[in-house]
Amino acid sequence: ARDVGVTGQVYRLWEFVGRAPVRGTYVEGNEANDNALPQGFLVQQPPGSITRPHFHETNQFQVFVGGGGHFGKRPAAPLTVQYASGHTPYGPISANEEGLLYYTLRQRWDPGAKYMPAMRDRLVRGRQRQHLVPVDSTLLQSTGTHTLIAPHEDGLAASLSVVEPNTSLTLDSFDEGGGQYHIVVGGTMLFEGEAYGLRACQFADPDCAPYSVQAGADGLSLLVLRFPFLN
Repeated sequence: ARDVGVTGQVYRLWEFVGRAPVRGTYVEGNEANDNALPQGFLVQQPPGSITRPHFHETNQFQVFVGGGGHFGKRPAAPLTVQYASGHTPYGPISANEEGLLYYTLRQRWDPGAKYMPAMRDRLVRGRQRQHLVPVDSTLLQSTGTHTLIAPHEDGLAASLSVVEPNTSLTLDSFDEGGGQYHIVVGGTMLFEGEAYGLRACQFADPDCAPYSVQAGADGLSLLVLRFPFLN
């Protein structure tokens, strides 16, 4: 974990996939660091803090898994899934007295948050799309695959699979979109001889062959967050 300054506030980041941003605010010329790889990390937003409205250049999911607060005017309670395409302004994200814990999961590396309205001139119009989906806690107890964002023609989709203990789940939709993240939100996922517990994070490229994961003895609740095809 490491601390990152975001407009005068200290956020803590845990890196899962790729490289987390060095700063929380865009710095001119930072594009030179672009490695074109996915970027996924867990964020601890401090109590009482506010992330101002902004946008990023790349498509991203955010998954709220702890604490409490608001996303715009809507609650951002665990478990909530948000998707924003590149160049879609969103926010503010406001943390309550507990703070907020959420994943930021990007399709590719991003040069940093561009805050509105100061950086409105960097916004590419016509690409804006956003979803905010609260996940009912009862779904975590309901075996099966539950649609959170219905599949779009360009591949965007999100679902929650709840698997009974010691049962397999085949993940076979990689080539239908632009890559996807798998987040363990309950139980244990067994994959290639390794056990992945609560809040484990995995990224699968679009060219991955179909493969199966296994639920542990405590079952498995798995978010599958699929990006659209990259243009």
